[in-house]
Amino acid sequence: MSDLERAAREAVDAQDNSQQLALIAAVLQAQQLVQQQPAPPAPVQRSSVSPAAWVGVGVGASVLLVTVAVSAVAVAISAVALTICVLVLRGVWADVQKDRRR
Repeated sequence: MSDLERAAREAVDAQDNSQQLALIAAVLQAQQLVQQQPAPPAPVQRSSVSPAAWVGVGVGASVLLVTVAVSAVAVAISAVALTICVLVLRGVWADVQKDRRR
């Protein structure tokens, strides 16, 4: 084989090789596209709490708040009663001290 024939044969082989490489690259791209498909979004989970439970929570919270309010009123009444008691005892003590000084 002459140099010219050998060069022609190598050119044909190179062209076949480049076609094979192009085909391989196309197959790889197709595989990547198939593998990279986005996953479907997760389904939205609905709340498992029924409306009756929310009504129960509302009633419970209302009862709790009323209890706190009544307790606050009881503390206020106790504070007023204690203040009156202290003032009366102070007055009695002052009277006792006056009687001792005489």
